[in-house]
Amino acid sequence: MGILRGDTASRKGSRIRGARAAAVLMAGAMTATMASVAAPEASAADFYMPPANIADTPGAVLKTQSIPLVMQIPGIKNQWPGNAKKVMYTSRDIHDKPVAVTGTVVEPTAPWTGKGPRPTVVVGSGTIGQGDQCAPSKQMSFPMSIDVTKPSIAFNYTAPEMYIFLLNGVRVFVTDYIGLGTPGIHTYVNRAETGHAMLDGARAAINASGASKDSPVGFVGYSQGGGAAASAAELAQTYAPELKVKATYAGAPPADLRKVLAAVDGTTISAAIGYTINGMTDRYPALRELVNQEASPSGLAKLKQISTQCIGDSILSTAFQRTSGWTKSGKTLSQLVDMYPEAIAVLEENRIGKLKPNAPVYLQGGLHDDVIPYGQVRDLYRNWTAQGAKVTFHTDSTPPILTKVIVNHVVPMLATLLPGTDFVLDHLRK
Repeated sequence: MGILRGDTASRKGSRIRGARAAAVLMAGAMTATMASVAAPEASAADFYMPPANIADTPGAVLKTQSIPLVMQIPGIKNQWPGNAKKVMYTSRDIHDKPVAVTGTVVEPTAPWTGKGPRPTVVVGSGTIGQGDQCAPSKQMSFPMSIDVTKPSIAFNYTAPEMYIFLLNGVRVFVTDYIGLGTPGIHTYVNRAETGHAMLDGARAAINASGASKDSPVGFVGYSQGGGAAASAAELAQTYAPELKVKATYAGAPPADLRKVLAAVDGTTISAAIGYTINGMTDRYPALRELVNQEASPSGLAKLKQISTQCIGDSILSTAFQRTSGWTKSGKTLSQLVDMYPEAIAVLEENRIGKLKPNAPVYLQGGLHDDVIPYGQVRDLYRNWTAQGAKVTFHTDSTPPILTKVIVNHVVPMLATLLPGTDFVLDHLRK
């Protein structure tokens, strides 16, 4: 299949800077991670409780709170070239109702050397869980935390992207998505709501920083974050037409949930199917009725357990389980979906690729990805380009390694980090 290519020569400078940033980050973040075990802050819940009246304007800032970034390592200066604050902002759910969302905006101390005002990049985290304790904004001071009261362990792995962009003078916003940290269920892989959280995160970052309204914007994410970035890219022209979107990097996006759910079943992160069911049944009553009808008592108990977990907890409790063990009939989720048109309709509503992104996209798929099927990423590329979108499609050819343990999902993430972030940086500089 054809691969569209940008001007690779123009990216050399930013790639070198990105590589240096990633190397410094990995050493610092690993040290901080090994040293960081923290109980939840006593006052943390106060920030995450929305006001009685939520502003109706998407991207409106409801409250902010300054926070420290990753633990400083003695003797090393400027490990994190930026100043952070948590932000609660307004977004919209699939019913067009205002909802409060939290995230983190980081203003870089490094100068912006590109054209025009300092740009903003919104980062969508990969799968981190469904419990409130998993919210990325709660892991900004430490990349890992342990809540001994549950118990639960949470990780924030948006640090590499953050560091690269901050070092290049780009403002960074990391969204918690709808329902992570704030009241209500996290609507995992919901196309509209994750896209809204990203787009309104850009608006909130600009508002909270007092930045120019016409400052450039980019979106970045891998896996769940790749789906959120891809959703934001194609929803931007209708949901947030005023944003000056310049580029998007979407790595391994779950664009077609029917195909993704079948692939995830029986892997180390089978619980991601539970996250999906919990989020979708909360928004679609007809789907909730079907789940109550088809799920076994143990299956319903598993869904409830998963709803309060982070991905590390879920791996320990649910790794390699098949959804056939969650149903009364012994059928898998994919088999049941095929039996019910209303279930197919919900997944089709959440399929990415129906709209045209209004800015260039760097799209990545792993040929042997054992979580996010390559074929549905390729289909997304074809759907977008058929509409006239400018898409650079990169195929990661890492050979199969211990399939079903997500190695073939993680390795391409690391391999595509620099090309993906360089792509966005290059377009922001133009």
